[in-house]
Amino acid sequence: MTAPSTTVIALRPAPRAGRGGLPGLILTGGVLAAALLLAVLGPVLAPDALEQDILLGVTPPGTPGHPWGTDELGRDVLQLLIAGSGSALAGPVVIALGSMLLGVLLGTITGYAQGWLDFTIGRITDLLLALPVVVVAIVVAGVFGSGYWVTVAMLVVLFAPSDIRLVRSAVIEQSARPYIESARMLRLSPWRIMFRHIVPNVTPIIVTNALVNFAIAIVALSSLSFLGVGVSPGSADWGRQLDDGRALLLSNPAASIAPAIAIVIVACAANLLGDVIAARAERKGAAE
Repeated sequence: MTAPSTTVIALRPAPRAGRGGLPGLILTGGVLAAALLLAVLGPVLAPDALEQDILLGVTPPGTPGHPWGTDELGRDVLQLLIAGSGSALAGPVVIALGSMLLGVLLGTITGYAQGWLDFTIGRITDLLLALPVVVVAIVVAGVFGSGYWVTVAMLVVLFAPSDIRLVRSAVIEQSARPYIESARMLRLSPWRIMFRHIVPNVTPIIVTNALVNFAIAIVALSSLSFLGVGVSPGSADWGRQLDDGRALLLSNPAASIAPAIAIVIVACAANLLGDVIAARAERKGAAE
């Protein structure tokens, strides 16, 4: 008499619902793409955003010719919002890409090579991570001037340490895998192993972190503009528009509420897009 055969079925945990779906990717990506397109076309769509009409002064939303009203200088709030998207989003894009490039380069090298180079760069990143961003920005502005691109360059340096740490951890985890050991046995150069084999496998993590940095940079740069660091007074910028509209909350609330909502929407869209990409990468890894 033979024993009955037993079939073993391996079960994998189901991916979390509501994350990584195609609708979420389309929605968040569409919002972010629309915002970036608006930033590019801003000078064309709102060429007269800085044109003043002192005699008109502040007007409420719904004023003929000014659907969102005007500020105390008679400037159209909607046109200011459109024109301000350029400086509000260009800087965060540069910050996210710049810190990502530094993170990929230094994080990959330190994570793969280890040794004294890893120790040295690790201590520098620890120091930079301990610095308060806003305070450092104000100090740098006082020493080197409060120019917009000076502020952006400073934020790239302050954002890079978190990227370096993240990429370093991911590279260390990948370096212990069999395919890297096989590449070493084939005597491939370290540069080829790092940037042709390891980096492509950690790309979802890098892209997700870049989107999160973009969202944080929007808030940080707008906060600095609100405090008077970065863009010059009277410029079209969401953070500056927030500051200028504080005194108009009763006469024209749209002057400050509109840029605040724009900052929140774009920052949330970037964050959620990063979450969707991370979830899709997680599902792909689970399927493999």
